[in-house]
Amino acid sequence: MKTFQTPSTPDRDEIAEDLPIGGQAVIEGVMMRVPGRIVTAVRAPDGRIAIRTEAYTPITKRLRWLGVPVLRGAVSFFEMLVIGMQALSFSADVAMEAERDPAPTAAAPPRPRWQERLMLAFTLVISLGLGIGVFFFVPLAIAQLLRVERSALTFNLAAGAARVILLLAYLWGISRWGEIRRVFEYHGAEHKTIFAREAGAALTVAGARSQPRLHPRCGTSFMLIVVLIAIAIFAVVDSLFPLVIGHPQSLAERFLTHLSLLPLVGGVGFELLKLSGRKRHLPLARWLMTPGLWLQRITTREPDDGQLEVALAALRTALGEDAGHTGAAAAAGST
Repeated sequence: MKTFQTPSTPDRDEIAEDLPIGGQAVIEGVMMRVPGRIVTAVRAPDGRIAIRTEAYTPITKRLRWLGVPVLRGAVSFFEMLVIGMQALSFSADVAMEAERDPAPTAAAPPRPRWQERLMLAFTLVISLGLGIGVFFFVPLAIAQLLRVERSALTFNLAAGAARVILLLAYLWGISRWGEIRRVFEYHGAEHKTIFAREAGAALTVAGARSQPRLHPRCGTSFMLIVVLIAIAIFAVVDSLFPLVIGHPQSLAERFLTHLSLLPLVGGVGFELLKLSGRKRHLPLARWLMTPGLWLQRITTREPDDGQLEVALAALRTALGEDAGHTGAAAAAGST
């Protein structure tokens, strides 16, 4: 596929095209998603780049009725959770290669695929449960303790503020952990590589190095958008609840009501994130994206050349190009 040199212009956002490319940092690697394909590239303990390629058609494309705006966002969110967990599982397997026996023995046969899927589902359920408990129920309990439940807007502003504080504390705390810091560096490599493609730059280390590491369509920005949208939607619903049901909400009722609205909140957040990416050159869009970009200063770090090589190998493979022509010193392998 033909590549182009970065155009010379003072405003990078004016030349960047919002392409249908998504990604995720994993353990010592990057997952890239393009129409029709998902590729995960991981740096193995021996220095090679292990690559897994999968055909991929979103469920919203396979079942057209799920492609309705907002609904497609809710469906895509859960689909991406599963895909992300699969990519993390692959990266963990590659990272642990050095600790395994060269070949499975009769005493330690390979784990059946159904067991792997069961473990993945179990991990996903536990992760969602912890996330809902810490970032969803706890802020409601804090707002309840502040005794501001008489005003639906005030209550949800307090809960939203608690949610943002918990999110910032969590992200800052895990960013101090060395292993997570490397994941954040791969997160930066993912963004730089996608930006290089969108700007028409060469998909090489040099082409990606000069790109920014903060991307408007990042999942970090999505989290912040969801928190802000939740304040508005929950405030409206909480105001209507006593009028419809006939009594003020208890904490349990508020929790269950808000929980049932999460797909709506996620779907609206998905649409706004996509819109902000397409309209990133507009002043209003830039202003609305700014808080999410600030948050990415925690969740992304400047990658080294080796990390950029891995991200570039993932994207080039996803695009059907030669993964080895990235300016990499290490060879690209496959699993």
